[in-house]
Amino acid sequence: MAVNKRSKPLSGLVCLAPAGVLLLTWEALACWKGSPLFPPFSAVARQFYALLVTQGSLWPHLAVSLGRVTAGFVLGSAAGLLAGVLIGWNRLAAVSLGPLVSIFYPIPALGWIPLLMIWVGLNEALPVLIVFICCFFPVLYNTVSGIRSVDVGQIRAARTLGASELQILCRVVLPLSLPSIFTGLRLEAGMAWRAIIAAEMIAVPTGIGVLMMKAESLILVDAIMVCMAVLSLMCFAFEKAIGYFEQKYTRWLEGRP
Repeated sequence: MAVNKRSKPLSGLVCLAPAGVLLLTWEALACWKGSPLFPPFSAVARQFYALLVTQGSLWPHLAVSLGRVTAGFVLGSAAGLLAGVLIGWNRLAAVSLGPLVSIFYPIPALGWIPLLMIWVGLNEALPVLIVFICCFFPVLYNTVSGIRSVDVGQIRAARTLGASELQILCRVVLPLSLPSIFTGLRLEAGMAWRAIIAAEMIAVPTGIGVLMMKAESLILVDAIMVCMAVLSLMCFAFEKAIGYFEQKYTRWLEGRP
C-alpha cells in the first residue's frame, strides 16, 4: 500500500511533465522571437483572465455555444441510438434503412451548412442541426456494431428461458452493447465542439467561433489562443463526463458491485 501511495504523486508528475516542458518551451521561444503573431504563454494567460474576469466577454459566448452543443448532442445522440437499435435489431429495418445511412454517412456535418443555410436560414437552429448531424451517424454506427457483436448464444439462452423479444433487447442486448455505444458518445462529445466552432464562424453572430473570428479580424493572436484553449477544455470536460457515465453503467459487466 505504501508503494502505491508514493507512486501516485510520481505518476501525476510524469503526466504533467510534458505539458510543463511544452509551456516553458513556448514561453522561451515566444520571448526570443518577440513577435506579436506568436505571443508567449504568459500573454495568453493574461488575455484569458481579461476575457474571463476583467471584461467578462467570454462568458456570454461560451454559454451560447454550450447550449447549442448540449442541445445538438443530446438530440443527435438520442436519435442515433434509437435508429441504431432499430437497424441493429430488426432485419427488415437493416435491409431498408441501411443503404440510406450508408449514402448519407460519408457527407461531413459541415458539408450540410450551405444547404441548411437555405432551408432553415441563419438562426439558432442551424448550429444545433450541424451538431445533431455530427452526432447522429457515429452513434448510430456504434450502436449497430454493439448490438451485432452480442453473443448469439446468450440471446438463444434468453429465448429458451421464455423471454420475449422486447425483454431480450432491453435486458440482454442493450446492456451488452453499452461499451460500444458509450465509445460512440465519447468520441462525438469532442467532435460536437469542433463542429459548433465551424458553424458559428459561418452562420451565427454569437458563440466561441464568432469570438475567435473577431479576434482574427483584429489580429489578436492571444485571444484566438484563448478560444482554442476553451475549446480544448470543453472537449475534455464532455469526454470525461461521458467516461464517468460509461464507468457507472458498465461496471456490472466486470462483476463489480
